[in-house]
Amino acid sequence: MRPFKYSTTNDINVAVKMLQVKGHAKLLGGGTNILDLMKEDVEHPEELIDITGLSYTQIKSISSGPNAEGISIGALCKNTDTANDPIIRQNFPLVAQAILAGASAQIRNMATNGGNLNQRTRCSYFYDIAMPCNKREPGAGCAAIEGINKMHAIFGWSKDCVAVHPSDLCVALVALDAIVKVMGAGGKERLIQFSDYHRLPGTDPQKDNNLQQEEIITEIQLPKNNFASKSYYLKVRDRSSYAFALVSVAAAIEMAGNQIKQVRIAMGGVSHKPWRAYEAEQFLINKTPDEANFNLAAELEMRNAKPLKHNKFKVELGIRTMVRALTQAMNGGKHT
Repeated sequence: MRPFKYSTTNDINVAVKMLQVKGHAKLLGGGTNILDLMKEDVEHPEELIDITGLSYTQIKSISSGPNAEGISIGALCKNTDTANDPIIRQNFPLVAQAILAGASAQIRNMATNGGNLNQRTRCSYFYDIAMPCNKREPGAGCAAIEGINKMHAIFGWSKDCVAVHPSDLCVALVALDAIVKVMGAGGKERLIQFSDYHRLPGTDPQKDNNLQQEEIITEIQLPKNNFASKSYYLKVRDRSSYAFALVSVAAAIEMAGNQIKQVRIAMGGVSHKPWRAYEAEQFLINKTPDEANFNLAAELEMRNAKPLKHNKFKVELGIRTMVRALTQAMNGGKHT
């Protein structure tokens, strides 16, 4: 690990200003990702700004504005506290399920929600500084395209990057139309739709999201919905714990009689950003929630996949995972 300066502040305006004037500074929350990256010499910030003293740790109801009756989750609230919060478990169980599917209990106890959104890919070529990686060093090339790419993208990749976003929580958040609230220079706040927060790689794979250098996430807003009783997060991985998804699916359904009124489907492990399955969703509106329709929806979504040499299995796995997640969502999240 290279030498770095450590600073701390309890004032978000000071933290924003520090990021603004120090282009090579990084924020320190739970530290579960940035410190690993520094140890591997993937990231080498000149300064770490400890923001654990900021006040954005609460989970509370939103009383006014466009998301009134929704929930605000503090960016510095720990993953464990979020998953175990009674309001989250009752009204947004998909969020709790996704968090509990990720990492280990020890990491969830340290990791923050804001840090979860901004964590970097776990692509093995990104972590291996001896290998070319456009995300780590723009213009170097992408070793994963011709390398072992079992864990890599099948949607939205480019010739410059085929890495996938590692988060489970983010898959649930994009399915639930979450909103990210950030603060920038001069105390200016803005709201970012979760579907617009993360980026596809394009020609700039080093940019994971649309956050500006000086901006800091303060909260994640969850609009009120009617999905709580029929939602499920399903993660398929090589081993049952502490492993990243081969494919994951967040599914949520609202019924009107015997037909689907609304449905939300998002996938993890398949793209540079959490992947919203819009085609599958559109197909299922006003359909009966049976296995045949679930299969047709999944096949419709997966027909646009562009697998690489070693991850063609993700197409069929994606279909089966989506069908199973939708089925279990209809059963109230219970296994059948």
